[in-house]
Amino acid sequence: MSKVDLHIHSSVSDGRYGPEELVFKAAERGLTYISLTDHDSIDGIDRALPAASAFPALTVIPGVEISTEMPDGEAHILGYFVDYADPALKSSLENFRLSRERRARQMVQKLDRLGIRIDWQRVQDIAAGGSIGRPHIAQAMLEKGYISSLRQAFNEYIGHGCPAYVEREKMTPAEAVALVARSGGLPALAHPFTVKDPEAIIAVLKPAGLIGLETYYGGYSPEQTGQLIDMATRHDLVPVGGSDYHGLDDATETMMGSVEVPEESARRLIALAGERTRLPNLS
Repeated sequence: MSKVDLHIHSSVSDGRYGPEELVFKAAERGLTYISLTDHDSIDGIDRALPAASAFPALTVIPGVEISTEMPDGEAHILGYFVDYADPALKSSLENFRLSRERRARQMVQKLDRLGIRIDWQRVQDIAAGGSIGRPHIAQAMLEKGYISSLRQAFNEYIGHGCPAYVEREKMTPAEAVALVARSGGLPALAHPFTVKDPEAIIAVLKPAGLIGLETYYGGYSPEQTGQLIDMATRHDLVPVGGSDYHGLDDATETMMGSVEVPEESARRLIALAGERTRLPNLS
């Protein structure tokens, strides 16, 4: 069991558990460093930090995961130690949240034309006030029996290039890195093997302010992790990682704390954040 998980999602975006519940679960599992990295939202940080005050051995790093578009798919940017009170960051992410909702509505309409009829109100209910995303649509499809697993929804219907997929309002990876950096945060490239050419995108993002690479990730083989460690070393990037835990299907998904992430990764982030002039208050 790892003591570090720097990639966790709550019900504020598309996870199952509230920020407070995740903090409790992390403490219960003996983690010492976690980062709440909701999709395009920092609204859960104000809930997670006070909850963590009950667990002195646990440090919660304020984070976010920003989805961006590339010509051949998506790239996700993690932001650590973002200034979650920054009005410019809040405004940009709120616009993205509204874009996600418009996109989700269009996907539901496309599914309807394919004969897959799910109710938009049910999608909203599943999101429970959080930022609506594709996992909520997938859950609604699963409930109605149109699919046998959440993965099937992405592989056959709502994943990139699939018949019900809808592109979202575009932000480039470099723009997302710059947005995180302007808020005083530390940007990292999430799950690099989901992009076609990690080396090429790193070459673009490093000048924009990229400081980290998610080298430890659920589902990556030891060989892949080794390749990414080498990549991080060559490009002078902090090797970070986590489970990408959503809590939607505990029987199949990577559990919080189950990806072996060195404590040194968290300590290096904290040291870098300490050098920034806008380090968020963690008390």
